[in-house]
Amino acid sequence: MTMVKMVAVDMDGTFLDDNKQYNRARFLACYQQLTARDIKFVVASGNQYYQLKSFFPEIASTIAFVAENGAWIIDRDEELFCGAFERRDVEAVISTLQNGDYPGLRYLLCGRNSAYYFDGMEERWLKKMRHYCHRLKPIHQLDDVQDDRLFKFALNLSDDYIEPLMADIERLHQGRVAATSSGHGSVDLIVPGNHKAHGLDLLAKRWGITHDQVLAFGDGGNDLEMLKQSRFSFAMDNAPQRVKQAARFAAPSNNEQGVLQVIEQMLAGEGPFAAPQA
Repeated sequence: MTMVKMVAVDMDGTFLDDNKQYNRARFLACYQQLTARDIKFVVASGNQYYQLKSFFPEIASTIAFVAENGAWIIDRDEELFCGAFERRDVEAVISTLQNGDYPGLRYLLCGRNSAYYFDGMEERWLKKMRHYCHRLKPIHQLDDVQDDRLFKFALNLSDDYIEPLMADIERLHQGRVAATSSGHGSVDLIVPGNHKAHGLDLLAKRWGITHDQVLAFGDGGNDLEMLKQSRFSFAMDNAPQRVKQAARFAAPSNNEQGVLQVIEQMLAGEGPFAAPQA
């Protein structure tokens, strides 16, 4: 039987169905088997840590989180890593966003203590963002944010302007800020290298696990590094083609509980997890 020692799951469009739910009883049955075999379970998402914890009330203190697209890594309530932009880079990005031609752009600043939005942001969008950010505060200016480590911009805009914006970020902030898209009008600006694969690598080293022992699931552009790095990488059936090309295997869609299907297959030693014939 294949020695998978870590299971890493993206959330939206992957572990969660389109109603932002998952089969808790089925998952907890899988989790009991994972624990019995000393297989680590990792939540790897672009979402806020405080929101991610709320999905796993029974086990949040026993699993690991690669939150904010890899900017914040927590293992069993212990912080392993927390990235941060330099203040001058935060100021420079805000200037780019305010002065660029990106109609309908909305964004949050994300930090360890909270996410932040500037006064005047559209309330309808903020209501949606509160689902992803359980800590969200208004600010009038950047100086209102004190004693926090800012490590991500969460952007939302029309798909028509995503590529130009990402190109501008690459051109104007090369080496200091990186842009990654998870689809559906969402773009995250992160510290270069602070992606999900980096988080999984830190956890793997902590646990003495190789990338050949990692089973990872994803559906978006912010999963690419993680999928390329992991030996057993699965793209969801609902993922775009470029994500499917980055993964080694395919999983049923998020609405078919595809992640749980594959985990059960792994636990049974079936499919790509079957022991090679002697």
